[in-house]
Amino acid sequence: MKHPSARTDFLAGAARSVPVFVSSAPFGLLFGALAVENGMTVGEATLMSTVVFAGASQMVGLELFGKQVAPWLIVLSIFAVNFRHVLYSAALGPRLSHWPVWKQALGFFFLTDPQYAESEKRVEARLSVPFAWYMGLALPIFVFWVLNSFLGAFFGRMIGDLQSFGVDFLLPIYFLGLVMDFRDRPRWLPVVAVSAIVSVLAELYVGSPWHVSIGALAGVALAAMLPVKPSGEVIDPAPTARVTT
Repeated sequence: MKHPSARTDFLAGAARSVPVFVSSAPFGLLFGALAVENGMTVGEATLMSTVVFAGASQMVGLELFGKQVAPWLIVLSIFAVNFRHVLYSAALGPRLSHWPVWKQALGFFFLTDPQYAESEKRVEARLSVPFAWYMGLALPIFVFWVLNSFLGAFFGRMIGDLQSFGVDFLLPIYFLGLVMDFRDRPRWLPVVAVSAIVSVLAELYVGSPWHVSIGALAGVALAAMLPVKPSGEVIDPAPTARVTT
């Protein structure tokens, strides 16, 4: 069977990026507007989106940069928000091991939540993760994130309160769709339920942004505690006895 060309792979990845950059657009605009409100220039806001490329971390940075907060605490807070990316890279790393080192480094820079989820879906479908496909998915998301940050910074005061438009529901719905795509995995429901419950409790009693990583760690801990068959399938720790006749 002939492997698709790099151009075909790139376009296939780009097609998968459309719902991502559409649903993330309001957050890019919001970041740009908030950055200017917090004293950044349009250029600085755009540069931050280009270099950091992590919406939640950028929001946390905005909250902390203008306060008398020690630099190490800012770094620690941003690490807490993005700790899940350590898990993403550990899981996805073996899938990209056939890439040259420089391509792996570039790929991990663009590693976002949807990037990881879409790559895992390819693996589950027994497809490889070619560099052209990966970048076809990553580049439109990156370009539109930076563009929306610029537009938000430049026109933010004219737009007003973005949340009043009610478009901030798009990204949570998209992420819910990503999670639902993995519902056929063993023990999906208890892992997702525990992660969600712990995240909500952490939001109430610890606060943002720590609830993101705490909820993720709770789900990972539960998944690690569940016994696994040699084939990799999670087994029931207390199987129900069957009655034969």
